[in-house]
Amino acid sequence: MLKGLDFFVLVGFMAAIFWMSSRSTLPVPVWFPHQDKLAHAVVYFVLAILFWRSARHVIQSPLVLAWVSVGLASLYGVSDEWHQSFVEGRSADWLDWLADTVGAGLGVFCIYQMHKFLLE
Repeated sequence: MLKGLDFFVLVGFMAAIFWMSSRSTLPVPVWFPHQDKLAHAVVYFVLAILFWRSARHVIQSPLVLAWVSVGLASLYGVSDEWHQSFVEGRSADWLDWLADTVGAGLGVFCIYQMHKFLLE
């Protein structure tokens, strides 16, 4: 039951990212320069944790789980940037992908540390 729920939430979150990337503009006020990089990092922080939660049902090693989760989130970030290159008014930006990957890494770092703490 939990395995299916974890996967459903992951796919739903990925679909939301895809949908937002399909918009020419997003109705978000700009409060500071490079705010979009922080938004990318936060979204991919969550995405990597959702990858972790889904993959933990098949991958037992926390270290392997961490690398796989960051890798899959980063790969989805690449596909998201590629997808945006086809959307009018949007463009692909490697700095957005970098923010995605950094956010994913931070998310996995946090959940990995929580996992270690709970096992001690």
